[in-house]
Amino acid sequence: MRTHELSPRATGGLLKAVIAHPRLLQAVKTAIGVAIAWKLAPLMPGVADDYPYYAPLGVIVASFPTLMGSIKNAAQILAGLVIGIGLAAAVIIFSEPSVLTVSLVVGIGILFGGIRQLGAGREYVPIAGLFVLIVGGPNADGYSIGYVSQMSLGIVVGLAVNLLVAPPLRVSAAMKELSRLREALGLHLGSLADALDGSWPPEESEWSKQGATLASTSTAVRRALAEADESRRVNPRARIRPHDLSTDYDDLAALENTTFYVRDLTDVLAGAAWGTPVPVELPDVLRPPLSAAVRTMATLVSEWDDGEPSLDTLTAAEEAAAAVTLAIHDHRELGAEAIVAASAAALDLTRMIAALSPGITRDVPA
Repeated sequence: MRTHELSPRATGGLLKAVIAHPRLLQAVKTAIGVAIAWKLAPLMPGVADDYPYYAPLGVIVASFPTLMGSIKNAAQILAGLVIGIGLAAAVIIFSEPSVLTVSLVVGIGILFGGIRQLGAGREYVPIAGLFVLIVGGPNADGYSIGYVSQMSLGIVVGLAVNLLVAPPLRVSAAMKELSRLREALGLHLGSLADALDGSWPPEESEWSKQGATLASTSTAVRRALAEADESRRVNPRARIRPHDLSTDYDDLAALENTTFYVRDLTDVLAGAAWGTPVPVELPDVLRPPLSAAVRTMATLVSEWDDGEPSLDTLTAAEEAAAAVTLAIHDHRELGAEAIVAASAAALDLTRMIAALSPGITRDVPA
């Protein structure tokens, strides 16, 4: 049996890809931060050194996929801790821990958890209050100081490690998601063209059920762009690798509109083929020009995804959509019911072109 050995270059590329994986990198940085915090925790002054185990916890809560997310998450959790400790302090000042007071603090803490601005810190309000009353007990003051101090130390260590060790920049991941959406749209349009070219009505195929998949892909792209945008904030690497995400948001808006029109076109063809979701007619004489227009749209989207958009293809798509409208006009004797599906499809194609034209025109190679 022959074995295939990876070249040193390929091995290095594979190793780099594994190391650069966001989840693995975050895990390694968190582990480093926990080790540093655990070593520093006993050096804290006063009663704080009695609670060193909270320092590693602070590192964990400060470990977030993006640097700005880490700062925001840490600030929210610290705010939740302070509020929870404040509730427990009020009990200690005016009463003693009991079943009633502990339950009251937890209940009020959960009510504070309804404050949206606390974000990740909402869950820590009742937890901090409960810990101070039950774990701190008679030493609640010292426990509270140690709790907050060690958590703060861990948060500072976690943020420092996240800042100094390859702070994540998620732009490349967002670009891959955008490409994935363009690819999915191109393939889907190609499947529609194949169905129109084949025997009619076609056998029920996957293209008739891909609307939800396209919508979920579009949602994933928007989420990835939001993460990329957040990852650039307060990130020194963003200055080294500048990237204007505004054009990517414009492209996403265009692709989201296109996705809507593609889903509508899919429903029209499914209705013409199998009577669902709405039964419509599609005369045989109108299928060839419609197929040609859909296939040209598929080519247009695929070329854009490949980084080689062409004004010639854009013009061909416009002409193909106009040819569908002309064919409908030439066969208007078929009646309104017979041409309504083709008219809806022609309008969808025209709207796709209008949505995609600005981005494609911008990206055409000089």
